Amino acid sequence: MSLSFTVSAIMPASPGAIYDAWLDTDGHTKMTGSPAHVSASVGETFDAWDGYISGRNISLTPGKRIVQAWRGSGYKQSDPDSQIEVTFEPVGDRTKVSVTHTNVPDDQGSREAGWVTHYFEPMQKYFGDA
Repeated sequence: MSLSFTVSAIMPASPGAIYDAWLDTDGHTKMTGSPAHVSASVGETFDAWDGYISGRNISLTPGKRIVQAWRGSGYKQSDPDSQIEVTFEPVGDRTKVSVTHTNVPDDQGSREAGWVTHYFEPMQKYFGDA
């Protein structure tokens, strides 16, 4: 059995700006405040949070959607990759960013708070709405 959940937040930036930062090594590092190596190409691998997270890009729709195979360093070798789908929806001059995280191993517990603390809160500061 595995866990699935969705978390969302409104960011003070355009969908394109957030999408571009998410898939750019320098942008992702600055946006989250932690080292990352990412790519904007389907099939390419990435790591974030100084190697705590790793995976590969499955599907990319510029400015709209990112789908990635994703795993935390605490996953067992026998655990399959989880998957994240990040969507970007314009809301006036802001963007609703939603992360749907599926196939999270049961022993990893629910990770909603981690997305808020390690992504949404630093993103608010990075994009200027501290």
